[in-house]
Amino acid sequence: MQVQLRSPNTIMKLSRLGSFHQSKLSFLRSFLDEFKDWEYKRDLFSLDELGYGTAVYSFKKKDRIYSLVCFANKIDDGERSDRVIATKWDAAFTLHDGVPSKKDIERLRNEVPKQEVGRLSYKELTLSRANKSVRVFNHVVESLSNGYQPDLNLLEKVGYLYRTTAVYGSGKFGLADRFRIKNREEINGPFRLEMMLVYLVRQFTFDQVNHVAKSKNPKTAVELDPKICKKLGIGNSTGLGMAPFIVNHPTLLNNWIMSREIALKKIREIKKINSNEIQVFKDSLRKSIKNITSWNSESEYQKKKINSLLEDVQKFLKFIETKFNFEIDYPFNEIYLWIEEKTCNECIEYIASMMLEPFDYIVKPLVNQMSSEEDKYFTIPTDRNVEDLRNIIEKRYPDILKINFTKKENNKNFWFISKNKEEPRYADRFEETGSNLEQPLAIARDIKKLHSQLMVSKNSLTIDKFLAQNNDLRHVVRRAFIIEKFPYSEIQDNTIGKNVIPIDMLRLKLSFFGALKFDPRSDKWLRICMFQGAPLPNELKNFDQQWIYNS
Repeated sequence: MQVQLRSPNTIMKLSRLGSFHQSKLSFLRSFLDEFKDWEYKRDLFSLDELGYGTAVYSFKKKDRIYSLVCFANKIDDGERSDRVIATKWDAAFTLHDGVPSKKDIERLRNEVPKQEVGRLSYKELTLSRANKSVRVFNHVVESLSNGYQPDLNLLEKVGYLYRTTAVYGSGKFGLADRFRIKNREEINGPFRLEMMLVYLVRQFTFDQVNHVAKSKNPKTAVELDPKICKKLGIGNSTGLGMAPFIVNHPTLLNNWIMSREIALKKIREIKKINSNEIQVFKDSLRKSIKNITSWNSESEYQKKKINSLLEDVQKFLKFIETKFNFEIDYPFNEIYLWIEEKTCNECIEYIASMMLEPFDYIVKPLVNQMSSEEDKYFTIPTDRNVEDLRNIIEKRYPDILKINFTKKENNKNFWFISKNKEEPRYADRFEETGSNLEQPLAIARDIKKLHSQLMVSKNSLTIDKFLAQNNDLRHVVRRAFIIEKFPYSEIQDNTIGKNVIPIDMLRLKLSFFGALKFDPRSDKWLRICMFQGAPLPNELKNFDQQWIYNS
């Protein structure tokens, strides 16, 4: 049986992309799988009794070593902020290529805590900073120092001791450019070094809290129970800075989505599945209910999504346990057709991700196809003609061509870069000034404009001559030729319309990172948790591949 890939006109709508969940393809899970047989070590741990100082952690395999260098700093409570404009943090980190010398550590001690204002070198690969969840951190210190474990209810509500506010890489602030390291096999998956940094930071938070508790009361202190450590991840605050990324990297976006869609298609085409595969799917599904019921949010928008998800997943569980026969031909195709008809978008994508769990042999080869050499596809084929381009647009952007951009509601917002932090921002063009500084992120509007211009141009006109007359449309001409080959490269929605929810764009990217428990704080920023439930470094040699459903 042949199953069609799901249509981009369905999947690439923001309401659907904003319902995506982590899966076996997610970067933090593929990172752990890749590095499970590397040697982990804590090389340096020089903190004072209050937990301030320097630590170094490493992963080593043969001659390759990656080292996380950590600097824990004293800051006043009033200086602690999750906003990108902050200038001080509880801790700052960089991932160093190789073993840092004493000279390197001294250099980094002067630069890393400054973050964007500092200057790194080609020896450093990623850069980050994080703040304590002060209430949770202090509670854990107090409990451990007095000889008992912390309140699990409090820890479950928050889910972490620290949260990061940015993780930088690829040449920013003097860091190594990607071309230096892109051919290393172990980091072939997207954002693998960023995932390594976050994972090692998580271990640092456990070591630091244990150290502070022991220093406070050496005679009675106990260490944080490893089972509790596993239930904690690293928090993250993410704002609009992440949203343009998926617009500006079309082939990369396509490869992420395409890998997931190919996996789903292949699983739906399996005629017979064995009892072990059935069990892994069912076990993952049952255990994952805890992830949903412990998903806390103050956002009414998110609460509705969580409630709908829980209701539909429970309905689906009842269906497969009481009515469904896995011995039929193509059982996962039948399951997919059922959820598509009977459940909400949130549940459809949740179960779609869950369907990947039993099938390593399908998923693993796809992990290596999720990167992209984007510059290969940057050149516009100027020998093609207007008719070619118009046909591509009419085939690939059918719903976008229906949008009327003369209506105020469809042209309501604009994207711009803030002067202070050079970060993307979003504003109402009819209420705020600055639309003359609009960034070229309104792809739907510009595609519509391009199509209108093509309609009054001669079919045989070559693209070089068309661009000579319409240079302002070059960016979308390039995108149209990209989408011809990469069908999932474009959001099939209006990103400047009245009804757009910007956090849907953030959630799409974060789901591929492997984030859990999205907690919107507005329609423009949210908090998440990463590596919650993950094995600790000393457990990596042998761990449950479905660990994410134990969190």
